[in-house]
Amino acid sequence: MAYLTGFHAIGERIKSGKPHGPILLAKAGPRAREILSLASRYKVRVDRVGTHDLDHLAADHRGIALEIPDTGPQADISLDEFIGTLGEKKDVLVLILDEITDPHNYGAILRSCDQFGVDLVISRNRRNAKHAEVISKTSAGAVDWVPAAETANLVRAAGDLKSAGFWIYGADMDGDPVHTVELRGRTALVLGGEGAGISRLLSEHCDRMVSIPSRGRIESLNVSVAAGVLLYEVMRQRRP
Repeated sequence: MAYLTGFHAIGERIKSGKPHGPILLAKAGPRAREILSLASRYKVRVDRVGTHDLDHLAADHRGIALEIPDTGPQADISLDEFIGTLGEKKDVLVLILDEITDPHNYGAILRSCDQFGVDLVISRNRRNAKHAEVISKTSAGAVDWVPAAETANLVRAAGDLKSAGFWIYGADMDGDPVHTVELRGRTALVLGGEGAGISRLLSEHCDRMVSIPSRGRIESLNVSVAAGVLLYEVMRQRRP
């Protein structure tokens, strides 16, 4: 089991209805009392524990923790099901994560996905980041709201999206400046893993590569920061 300790993460997990165990309460400060009120509303069990016991289970707690399965982000829908729900919808945004293994990066990316209206996040089912408590805390609970799908083959997923009318754009330092690229309509952005970037086969299925213009001296942006910049550009282009 894993234990959520961030107040935002605990609150969003409870409200989302996703699986969780009891709340473990050692001391009830003002923020913890807000969580207890939420727990009462959603009929979540609260177990009183000693501070020493909670120290052992979740060292960074602030008097309260929520028990959850330690399985990492879980798929909410299959890609086929997602495509089947689109109908005639034109502006759709999908993010494809190619082996993002750092849970802090994964969580930060999901937080941007929530803020910028990503319709679906797709990742490989055996190579995405785990550590549920880190992801939930870093995403400020967004992991419980952003729709996710998993697949054994990202190349095939990209092909399925193309067949459904999506254009696939890969993030690459040598790509075209993102603000010069049309990102309206059915769009899928591909982000490569930390260090390795987008895999060769998946990059070959991208219709175009896009980059973030910069003036820095270091090689590139962190992948989670890059995700936020790229997703903001999509939102900016789609605003009336």
